[in-house]
Amino acid sequence: CSDSKGELHEFGSKWRTDDCLDCSCSKSGISCCTSYGTPVDYDTEKCIKIFNKETCTYKVVEKDDHSKECVVTGWVG
Repeated sequence: CSDSKGELHEFGSKWRTDDCLDCSCSKSGISCCTSYGTPVDYDTEKCIKIFNKETCTYKVVEKDDHSKECVVTGWVG
């Protein structure tokens, strides 16, 4: 399989992209999906979601104080 950067991957191999996608190669081609959950059910007036590209995770914190995490009751991904 040849990925979007032109790199070759063996059948049956798996890898994570720089954009936090988990990909795999099979005889039918490349399949990729996000490696992280996205917070969708939280207080959007009080809180914001921040993505950490190094850990491929979201953190939901108060807009006025990023040291305080917010409760998230729903994730998708």
